[in-house]
Amino acid sequence: MSSLHGVDRSGLATVRHGLSLTPEFRRGLAGTLALAVLATVGKVVVPIAVQQTIDRGLKGSVPDLPYIRAAVLLCAAAVILTALSSYLMNVRLYRATEASLATLRVRGFRHVHDLSVLTQNSERRGALVSRVTGDVDQISTFMQSGGLFIIIAMGQLLVATVLMFVYSWQLALTVWACFLPLMVVMPRFQRWLSGAYTQVRERAGDMLAAVSESVVGAAVIRAHGSEARTAERLDVAIDANKAAQARAQRIVSTVFPLTEIVAAVALAAVVLLGVRLGVAGEITPGRLVAFLFLITLFVSPLQIATEVLNEAQNAIAGWRRVLGVLDTPPDVADPGHEGVELPRGPISVSFEEVGFSYPGGAPVLSEVTVHIPPRSRIAVVGETGSGKTTFAKLLTRLMDPITGRVTVDGADLREVRFSSLRERIVMVPQDGFLFDGTLEENIRFGRPSASEAEILLALTELGLTDWLDGLPAGLATGVGQRGESLSAGERQLVALVRAYLADPDLLLLDEATSAVDPATEVRLARALEGVTRGRTAISIAHRLSTAEAADEVLVFDRGRIVQRGPHADLVGEPGVYADLHASWVSAARS
Repeated sequence: MSSLHGVDRSGLATVRHGLSLTPEFRRGLAGTLALAVLATVGKVVVPIAVQQTIDRGLKGSVPDLPYIRAAVLLCAAAVILTALSSYLMNVRLYRATEASLATLRVRGFRHVHDLSVLTQNSERRGALVSRVTGDVDQISTFMQSGGLFIIIAMGQLLVATVLMFVYSWQLALTVWACFLPLMVVMPRFQRWLSGAYTQVRERAGDMLAAVSESVVGAAVIRAHGSEARTAERLDVAIDANKAAQARAQRIVSTVFPLTEIVAAVALAAVVLLGVRLGVAGEITPGRLVAFLFLITLFVSPLQIATEVLNEAQNAIAGWRRVLGVLDTPPDVADPGHEGVELPRGPISVSFEEVGFSYPGGAPVLSEVTVHIPPRSRIAVVGETGSGKTTFAKLLTRLMDPITGRVTVDGADLREVRFSSLRERIVMVPQDGFLFDGTLEENIRFGRPSASEAEILLALTELGLTDWLDGLPAGLATGVGQRGESLSAGERQLVALVRAYLADPDLLLLDEATSAVDPATEVRLARALEGVTRGRTAISIAHRLSTAEAADEVLVFDRGRIVQRGPHADLVGEPGVYADLHASWVSAARS
């Protein structure tokens, strides 16, 4: 089973790899950077104009008003140009960011569907969803605010530093001497923050998973009176998230005052040293005042750096979790165009010395060998845990065998294109999942191109028109979230119609008829007869009648096929099937 934790990368490597997966962000980046340069350069015009105004416009006994007026107009033009450049840069950056993160989100969702059932089950559903929702949102927040600031701040620091050295190398060195120790220790804070925000994103995923399970399972929670236990579990998840957030913020709160203190020390040192240099005639009043403006330009990025660092580490932690999904190789991979395209027609299946075990567990299937001829009806029976469900998952290639192989019409399933496999083999699960929509939309899920007339014809051929007529709005009836507006039996009927409309060559049925009223059971039996007619049909049998009607029964016990043959032959032989049959008969009579 693959891990969803991905490759352990540094922060910079994580960002670099993330950007490599989102080419939309890199398109037009040169233009955005050019606008960032204009926005940055425009900010230093004001300090220069102040310096020139003091040193030249006010140099004589009479102010040079034309020169001052020109300097003011130049400042106004620079401010307008800076504002326009910032606006255009923002627009371009936001568009590029949203396009690139939409691509990342889509890739994430699609990759989740490419992962095997085993890999998906390695993480709670809510936590898995949070990787491509909440974590991508964190990346978006950083890219559109913190990322923008970094582009401007780097240029602002560079331009301010160059100009400070032009005005006074002594004062420039003083400023850098104050801030250099802080810059040296910043990487250590960054590592602390990285670990802290990785914990934040993980705890946020756990919290989302707990909330999601509580909402979806609300009926079960109320039925068992476990509201208090559920609330306690939610409290634990929420408290863990709160503790992780608090720890990260404590680290942030340690850095921010340090920046404030260093900035105050730097400003005081520049004023004291600047006055001495001015008295000694080594710096003009205008240059000293302009230098104080430049310190603001120099310090402001560093002061806000704490917040940006906060967002950056949160985003990098989110990026790592998203990349953890994308870096997980699909262990049930689609061979794509190089794969086998199976022609339509009667289908045969063979299991050849198939063995399977779940990670860290004992073998679930061992040396299973069986051939299923075309158009045969097969019932698979066995006690719970005997390997029936695993047999079904291997046949539909939700998982791959550890040993041996499964073939369809002689082709190894691992070599068959998914598009061909899903078209030819359809599984109707025990609890057919319905999406929040109308009955028609859910039935059409089997074949999106089907017309309303084709759907009505399918219902007629399966003998379900009386059931449809009894629904409040016919095909327009809303089924509710997860089909909760319908009964369990009705959801199974929808799943059967959906499978019938898909017109597969092999139908795998995991029957669910317990707790179904007699009328619905009759409808289900009639629909099953219609759905399986003329096809290879394999049923995980939960009913005596299904096993009795099958051409052959496969009896599983402890991961092996211990008996096989027609019902009439097996029921008279001592063994697992006779025991199961006796249990069914006893249950039917009671």
